[in-house]
Amino acid sequence: MTGPPPTPPACGRGVRAALNQGTTALAAASATPRLDAELLMAHALGATREQLLLNRLDDATPAAFAALLARRLAHEPIAYITGSRAFWTIELQVGPGVLIPRPDSETLIEAALAHFTDRPPETILDLGTGPGTLLLAALAEWPAAHGLGIDASEPALAYARRNAAALHMADRARFQIGDWAAGLDARFDLILANPPYIGTVEPLPRDVAEHEPAGALYAGPDGLDDYRRIAPQLRPLLAPGGAAILEIGHMQAPAVTALLAAEGLAVALARDLAGRPRALIAT
Repeated sequence: MTGPPPTPPACGRGVRAALNQGTTALAAASATPRLDAELLMAHALGATREQLLLNRLDDATPAAFAALLARRLAHEPIAYITGSRAFWTIELQVGPGVLIPRPDSETLIEAALAHFTDRPPETILDLGTGPGTLLLAALAEWPAAHGLGIDASEPALAYARRNAAALHMADRARFQIGDWAAGLDARFDLILANPPYIGTVEPLPRDVAEHEPAGALYAGPDGLDDYRRIAPQLRPLLAPGGAAILEIGHMQAPAVTALLAAEGLAVALARDLAGRPRALIAT
């Protein structure tokens, strides 16, 4: 049974002192307590983190900070509290019911840039688009491209459409409800996908397990259920010279490579900044 939410510490009257106290309190709830405290304080001030650190440390602590801190101490994700998350070169609105973009997924954009060195992709498909994460990041790189984002969640698609409008990409990005690529008959230069890949028995941090949508996280006992469905759909959707780039868990490269190879696709591996296997490029 979940107990009452933790009581945040009484914060000092100045921002600098409140940040120090918040950082100490958050050490028990977060792996990045100072960063979290700064992001919460910036949000409470209505400023960016950069503005906070450069110009606002001597301000009075805003009244909203204590409530924001209490939410984070209860393991609510920072992105849900502030309502946004930076990804690649863009800022995305996010909230409950939507998978929060993560830096590991930027590996897919890096792999796409490496693949399309001679010509830019004109058509892009994002399977499991969530708040538009991969599609909008790719469209930011290739201003002449158009794309389609598919998701099974209407709340996620609502965020995706708002993000496309906020980024002035609504004329280039379409979003529709769907079951992966079922029913699609177009061809795409670039297919991006970050499917669920967590095994149902794998433990997750409370921030993730208690708040983010289970349907965007879990994929059967071995975490491969959605790859088994996606792999047969890819080859008919790929335009000549195109690539499908899939995010994977760092232990899943052999299994997912085998699924893709069985469909007649050549597969290459891309690693994330920590050197772990993170994406497969299928051509």
